[in-house]
Amino acid sequence: MRRAFFLGVVLLATACSSASTAATSPPASAGGVIGAARYKLQVPQNWNGSLFLYSHGFVVRGRPNPPMDAPGPGNAVSSWLLRNGYAIAGSSYSSAGWSVEDALNDQMALLDLFEHRIAKPQRVIVWGDSMGGLIAAALAQLHPDRFAGAIPMCGVLSGAIGYFNTILDGAYAFRTLLAPGSDLRLVHVPESTANLATALDVYHEASTTPAGVARLALVGALADLPGWYAPGTPEPASDDLAGWSVAEEQWLSAFLLPAAFGRGDLEQRAGGNPSWNVGVDYRHQLSISLDRDRVVALYQAAGLDLDADLAALDSGPRIDADPRAVVALEPHQSFDGRLTIPVLTMHTTDDGLVVAQGETAYGDVVRAAGKQGLLRQVYVHRAGHCDFTAAETIALAQSMIDRLDRGVWDDKALQPAALNARARVVGSEVQAGGDGYVDPAFVDFNPGPFPRPFPMP
Repeated sequence: MRRAFFLGVVLLATACSSASTAATSPPASAGGVIGAARYKLQVPQNWNGSLFLYSHGFVVRGRPNPPMDAPGPGNAVSSWLLRNGYAIAGSSYSSAGWSVEDALNDQMALLDLFEHRIAKPQRVIVWGDSMGGLIAAALAQLHPDRFAGAIPMCGVLSGAIGYFNTILDGAYAFRTLLAPGSDLRLVHVPESTANLATALDVYHEASTTPAGVARLALVGALADLPGWYAPGTPEPASDDLAGWSVAEEQWLSAFLLPAAFGRGDLEQRAGGNPSWNVGVDYRHQLSISLDRDRVVALYQAAGLDLDADLAALDSGPRIDADPRAVVALEPHQSFDGRLTIPVLTMHTTDDGLVVAQGETAYGDVVRAAGKQGLLRQVYVHRAGHCDFTAAETIALAQSMIDRLDRGVWDDKALQPAALNARARVVGSEVQAGGDGYVDPAFVDFNPGPFPRPFPMP
């Protein structure tokens, strides 16, 4: 492995010394292990001095966890970057699961290795998606001197504490209204598999009755789940209550319940429970939800008393956090907004795993810190978590490159029509139309307020 690595470096040095090297020559590639983390990096023969450092998302423990050096789908993004002279790198992290702290250390170790064994890049752009979006934003906050720009995509930009507080609200309403006598554990989960199995049994029973469907809608509304589930399917019309309800239930069963009732890994890493709902006014939480009117309609159709259910939530036994767990997560998994480098985010409009409202939470703390000039946020009109096309992702990367080259944002180029035009040009190169082509869908969008923000003081 070491010999192969140094062979790659020799090839790289030889190629970079020749001005006549063709841009289409294969990149010098390397991989190996740093501590318990595997890594992968590729440097093109025509390297322009810029490095994209990629952070991947959550991987369930026990599943394959190879190192990744660029986002998907496929290898279109990595191929485009290499073809255009950009180096790429990424780590598997030392562990799977909610491995944010490991990832922060492992990504910095990989950057150090790149600088030591290859060269110090002229600039490094840190990016990632999902949990990797949180990691990218955290790296930019913790080590701004090492990065020129950050691109968090579909990221947990509410921070981990705000994210899991919002999930706790949904779980609390789920147990209180649908399984008050069950042994469901909301926090201090000793065995996540059995806890989740119980929750799914409750869900399947509730989904068969109008009353259960209405209460599931309230659960989803408190977590701000969207009403469009499957990419590539038409978005339910605004008055299609049944279509919206089915989609929200799909998000609930596929994503919110596993995150809510399978949180043992998070608590183990944090040293306790970092979530609470003490002092939360659930009437207010429903009033700020984009789904309020649909919940009201479903309750009326089922003949249920919404006020009575909200009273049950507001009078129920509350959950407090373990202070040490909050302290463990706050320094590197919450955001203070004090940006010193440009940050460009992207989110789908209908993401039920990491809701787009988290972008509002991030934008709010950045504005409160007076750093809004460094932040731009764009949206793709599509259902799904991180369901971006390669062309959309490349267009986003190009926009950050433009920002770094110019020194200022080109806001006209960040308008949806301009981004879509740019992505179509890229798409003709990387996807070539035909089967599998998806037209870019950048759109003007306001996600609304995030239910439970937790900025750093």
